[in-house]
Amino acid sequence: MALAKVLNMKGEKVGQIELADSVFQAEINEHVLHLAVVAQLANKRQGTQSALTRAEVSGGGKKPWRQKDTGRARQGSIRSPQWKGGGVVFAPKPRDYSIRLNKKERRLALKSALTAKYNDYNVFVLDELKFDAPKTKEMAEVLANIGVKKALIVIDDNDKNVVLSARNIPAVQTASVGTINPYDVLKYDAFVVTKSAAEKIGEVYA
Repeated sequence: MALAKVLNMKGEKVGQIELADSVFQAEINEHVLHLAVVAQLANKRQGTQSALTRAEVSGGGKKPWRQKDTGRARQGSIRSPQWKGGGVVFAPKPRDYSIRLNKKERRLALKSALTAKYNDYNVFVLDELKFDAPKTKEMAEVLANIGVKKALIVIDDNDKNVVLSARNIPAVQTASVGTINPYDVLKYDAFVVTKSAAEKIGEVYA
């Protein structure tokens, strides 16, 4: 049974919550977890790098000098790769680096990541996380109260005050239940989640 303490914004224990065993006590599949992380990083690549090959560089249509009897090496074009201003050998071209995983693989990878975080005692459940206005200082105090620095904060709804309060804190990122992914879960030391978001995670990813 996956149990976790429920803390308030002052870091005090105010209760206990039973997390979904199917999500926080799943069997860790390292292979699928690796595939998910590789896919996440690959999908971030723009793939817009480009350079000109010798066929695309302007000029160079005329042979710079005759083939023989000059004492110099034979040359066919001043746009050959060995010339200054010439084309690039095996020039990089725009390409798509994206990797697709099916739904079962993505869900299994997320469960594996959350289980790993729970097993390492790095899941922190807050009874609520609300601010009257965007206050970075108040968010930093909350994180200090529960003893975390590098954290992924997951909230039930897109609370603008919470997102803006965490935006300027280094090594802290916010996410909603529907946008969490294995890479971000593993990237940050702590997984901080509100009680309502933790219950929703159990419902959505069970």
